[in-house]
Amino acid sequence: MSCKIIFFDVDGTLTHHKSGEIPESTKRAISLLRNLGIIIVAATGRPLSMCEELKELGIDVFITANGGYVTYQNEVIHKVSMSKSNVKELVEFSDSKQHALSFYTKGFHMNGVQEEGVLAALFETLSLQTYPDTHPSIYEEEIYLLCLFGTDEVVDQYKMRFPHYTFCRWHPYVVNVLETDVSKSQAIVKVLEYFKIHPSEAMAFGDGDNDIDMLETVGVGVAMENGSQRLKEIADFVTKKSDEDGVEFALRHYNLISQ
Repeated sequence: MSCKIIFFDVDGTLTHHKSGEIPESTKRAISLLRNLGIIIVAATGRPLSMCEELKELGIDVFITANGGYVTYQNEVIHKVSMSKSNVKELVEFSDSKQHALSFYTKGFHMNGVQEEGVLAALFETLSLQTYPDTHPSIYEEEIYLLCLFGTDEVVDQYKMRFPHYTFCRWHPYVVNVLETDVSKSQAIVKVLEYFKIHPSEAMAFGDGDNDIDMLETVGVGVAMENGSQRLKEIADFVTKKSDEDGVEFALRHYNLISQ
């Protein structure tokens, strides 16, 4: 294929889906792609502050907060921020119910509610082994994405209380809380427009349900073997697991790297 740009999900795709480390084969592959002049984009649920290791690989285009904040070097390409008054109302409600919330600014914070299911979800989605810091007045910050942790029963309480929000589940224990639509696919469109690249000249790698729209937006979509069944069903190619050199394997399959 003629490929000018590749979008990579991070956790479970660029990183080992169990240890959270970036395999050496993936580091080599990224270096080879950059030497070929192919633009590498990290498209992640992480906030920008958690992307330092990726910057060390030479990546300088970031879709963060699941599409809510997009940057190229020091330039903001696209962002979607939430109403501060609405966020304050939701925070007060969650505090009264003791439900966990996470807030994506350029950094990452939570409301201090701790439970086993939350910590497990943080590791599975962001490779975090500890809870992030709280922020006493987080609603005064510019928030690009807000997530609620809990079962469908918990989420139903918020749907009734906050009908102006959309609640989009992308993990068994995590939902995005949206005022306006935020997605990796919308962010990808903004990046492609910025670099004047046609979607047919783009490739994307992912492992989760929140990567489905991303893979459907580009010319070739690759799912990791350790990914969700729904993602693998819509992918053009299912590569090996992230801890089995899956990124490198797919790039060789498409003859994008040969060394």
